[in-house]
Amino acid sequence: MQDKPKDGLTYAQAGVDIDAGTRMVELIKPHVRSTRRSGADGEIGGFGGLFDLKAAGFSDPVLVAANDGVGTKVKIAIESGIHDTVGVDLVAMCVNDLVVQGAEPLFFLDYYATGKLDPEEGAAVVKGIAAGCVDAGCALIGGETAEMPGLYAKKDYDLAGFAVGAAERGALLPRGIEKGDVLFGLPSSGVHSNGFSLVRRIVERTGLAWEAPAPFAPGKTLAEALLVPTKIYVRPLLAALKATDAIRALAHITGGGFPENIPRVLPKGLGVALDLSAIPVLPVFSWLAREGGVAEKEMLRTFNCGIGMVVVVSASHAAEGEKALADAGLAPIRIGEVTETQGEERVTTRGALKL
Repeated sequence: MQDKPKDGLTYAQAGVDIDAGTRMVELIKPHVRSTRRSGADGEIGGFGGLFDLKAAGFSDPVLVAANDGVGTKVKIAIESGIHDTVGVDLVAMCVNDLVVQGAEPLFFLDYYATGKLDPEEGAAVVKGIAAGCVDAGCALIGGETAEMPGLYAKKDYDLAGFAVGAAERGALLPRGIEKGDVLFGLPSSGVHSNGFSLVRRIVERTGLAWEAPAPFAPGKTLAEALLVPTKIYVRPLLAALKATDAIRALAHITGGGFPENIPRVLPKGLGVALDLSAIPVLPVFSWLAREGGVAEKEMLRTFNCGIGMVVVVSASHAAEGEKALADAGLAPIRIGEVTETQGEERVTTRGALKL
C-alpha cells in the first residue's frame, strides 16, 4: 500500500485558481456597469441576474431568446493574442438573431471556458462583450467563467452567449410576406463569425502568419483584418421598424449562408430570386475564394459575401422601406425579390458574384 501524501492537495494544485477568478471579476465590473439600461442596474456578483421588464417600457411583451457562439474564430484570437473583439462577435451573433424577430435585446449572459484562467486576458474578452452590449442596447447581467484543466489546453478558451429580448405582441416578425416583395441587403463588416474553419484552412494553405500584412486590407495584419467584429444591426433596424410598417421580414446571414437562412423566414410556397451581381463582395471574400479555390456556390452557402442581413420589404411600399433603412444609416442594396416556388430549391440566383 502506498503512503498517503503528508500534505493535502488544493484546488489550485489541481489547476483551478479561485484567486484568479476573483481578480477577473473585479477587472470586469467597470465594463459590466457600462452596459446599464432601464430594467438593469449593471451589477454582478449575485447568484442570478435581474431584469425589470416593466421598467423597460413594454405593455404586452413577448419574450424572445437566442444563444450562439463565435466558432473557431476564437482560435485566431488565441493564436494572435487579440482578445478584445471576439466578445463583440459573441453579442452580435445573439442580438442579430433577436432583432430579426422584431425584438429589442434586453439582457445578455456569457459563458467563458478556458484551460488556464488569465484574468487580464479574460477581462479583455469581457470588455468586448460589454462593448457589444452597449452597441445593442442590452445589459450584461451575468455570466460564468469556467476554468477546466484537462478539458481545454492552457491557452485555449471558448465562448457562448445567451440573449433575451422582447417585442410587443403585435410587432413580431416575419409577417405577411407575398410574391413580389423586394429584398434589400445590408452590408456586412467582414467575415462576421461563420466559416472560420474554412478561413483557417485557407490561411494555412497560403503559409501566411497572423502578424503578416493582410493582402486584402492595407494597414492591417491578417489577424486584425479577419477579426473585424460582426456588425450589430440592432439599433438602426429597430429605428427602421418604428419608422415604417413596410418591413415584413429580416434574415440574419450566418452559418449556411443565403440558401439556408433566407428560407427560415419564408412561408410555405415562397422562395427568393437573388441578383448576385448586385452583391457588393468585400475584398476579404475575393481573397478567400481565390486562395482557396472556393466555388461560387460554396461561397454562398458558407459566407455572407458582403451582405450580413437581408430585409424583405412590401412591394407596394418598397421605396418607403428603402428610405427608412437608409435614414437609419443602413445603406440598403436591392438584391432580389420574393417568388413562388414548388420545389425544394427556395433560393435561385441570376448573374454572378464579383469575386
